[in-house]
Amino acid sequence: MCGIAGIILQNPNLIAPDHVKKMTDALVHRGPDGEGRWSNQKNTVHLGHRRLAVIDLSTQAAQPMAFANRYQIVHNGEIYNYNEIRSFLQNKGYSFTTKTDTEVIVAAFDYWKEKCLQQFDGMFSFAIWDEKEEQFFAARDRFGEKPFYYYEDDEHFVFASEIKALWAIGVEKKYHQKMMLNFITLGHVQNCVDKEQTFFEDIYSLPPSHYCTFKPFQKQVSKITRYWSINKESKIEISENDAVEKFNNLFLTSVNRRLRSDVPFGTSLSGGIDSSSIASTINSVLANNSGVLKTFSAVFPGFESDETDRINLLRKFSGVDNHQVTPTVDDLIKDFEKLCYHQEEPFQSSGIYAQYKVYELAKQNQVTVLLDGQGADEILAGYPRYIHWYLQEVLSRHKLGATQIEKSAFRKNGQQFRWDIRNYLAAFLPAHAAMRLEKRDYLKTIHHPAVSSNFLELVKGQEWEGIHKPIVTKLNDILHFNTTEMGLEELLRFADRNSMAHGTEVRLPFLNHELAEFIFSLPSQLKMHAGYTKYLLRRAMDKKLPDEIVWQKEKIGFETPQKNWMQQGALQEYMQESKRKLVTAGILDKKVLDKKIEPLDVHADKNYDWRYLCAAQII
Repeated sequence: MCGIAGIILQNPNLIAPDHVKKMTDALVHRGPDGEGRWSNQKNTVHLGHRRLAVIDLSTQAAQPMAFANRYQIVHNGEIYNYNEIRSFLQNKGYSFTTKTDTEVIVAAFDYWKEKCLQQFDGMFSFAIWDEKEEQFFAARDRFGEKPFYYYEDDEHFVFASEIKALWAIGVEKKYHQKMMLNFITLGHVQNCVDKEQTFFEDIYSLPPSHYCTFKPFQKQVSKITRYWSINKESKIEISENDAVEKFNNLFLTSVNRRLRSDVPFGTSLSGGIDSSSIASTINSVLANNSGVLKTFSAVFPGFESDETDRINLLRKFSGVDNHQVTPTVDDLIKDFEKLCYHQEEPFQSSGIYAQYKVYELAKQNQVTVLLDGQGADEILAGYPRYIHWYLQEVLSRHKLGATQIEKSAFRKNGQQFRWDIRNYLAAFLPAHAAMRLEKRDYLKTIHHPAVSSNFLELVKGQEWEGIHKPIVTKLNDILHFNTTEMGLEELLRFADRNSMAHGTEVRLPFLNHELAEFIFSLPSQLKMHAGYTKYLLRRAMDKKLPDEIVWQKEKIGFETPQKNWMQQGALQEYMQESKRKLVTAGILDKKVLDKKIEPLDVHADKNYDWRYLCAAQII
């Protein structure tokens, strides 16, 4: 886990190495253990790196790394199956001078070219310069765990792990007006229609599951290509018991690989089934090890969504060493600008602050690598909002009786979901339902009561941009949308920036691609069933964890007491000042200043005051 940066030029530039130094200096938090830079003889290709040493702590593992007198690579992330790939390549005649996964990447590229990406189980963004072919190649992992931003014009291709590195060398910081509008009115932090778009004009993101290649001296523009996708139409016939067994085997392999580290590791622990499953599986792997697994939690005593009881239950059940932090509203105010500095783009609520403090706590306890549970809700159908989509699928198969049984089971378990005549219509008219939802978002955008008319005029003709709803005929459709188009990647951005802010590395066992492909091939009834979300995971963990965790009915997960915090005068004044800033910028109408702050929970739909607070930080 590191920070990478680079400048590719059409013509030599003697000050480019100094610019790369400025870029890597802006990324020092991502790599506190060392830095390196490289330039080619023509002075047209310049690479930079900040190192967080995790695998092979020797100086030989430093980057940029040369290979075969031909390649230079800078890499951010981890390839978890690098040992297996190295063994294969050694049998093909390759030799290695380090024990790093980085050297394996560039050797794999030499052997397979762009098809090497199909071999990797990992989180990564990397860039390779091929001096022989004078070709640039960069790639990003399948789900988007690791970032890759770039700026391109006729003379330059500039890239980095974070946008602030681009700003450091003079790339203009100019917010994207339509992205700002969609965030304020809808809470969107991405454009699912254009995955390259960021919140800033002319700064782009390489999409997950894509690679970029070009030959600058042939005056080619960069070409971006998709290399992987999940087949949501794939179906396999399998019994429930066999599905549970295969899930357990794939999950165990994923956890095992993500424990490969030359520095101490631990895990986040929220009290939910995702993080508890990871902790339990790690404990089974370490059964013959005398060490005790360190876990880290954010708790909020007295808050209705506090998970202290379940965290303590798992601690007693499994014997993990649990460390806890209790963030306060004063902490939030003190850390807010720093939090926004690291995130760069806005976020919808204070929920990510709990994660920020957990990663900080891990670093304070000398734990550099953390396993975490992101991705489980998207691929295993963990959110209550998926329930009506699942019921609509069952209904659309003309199984009215089964629909009633499943609906009653969810109601009995206290699950909150909407179900009325509109859902019956959506089950049989899914395209109409998608259009209706898009129209709803469009109206929310253009009729938001606080957005100034002048600002709306600036985006005239762009009102529909970034507004898209998938046609959902089955549960897999909405899971696929949230996993690959809109939802998961923003959570991965939060985790990457929060962990890197403290020089820690986060690894996500649920995002092994083979595991995800398997889960997508299963029938919906193995994901939601008998009144439970994430049914397959619950079955897999049954008897391995306490029933109170496995069969818990409510969904929480890193939720802060935001409503209470927003009632505090200091935070209200901070929010009021943010509104003043947005009014001055012409984004909000001045009448918004007369409206009282509305305290709302983390997941509230109309969390406008929080959005104003975040939006004011990026203009």
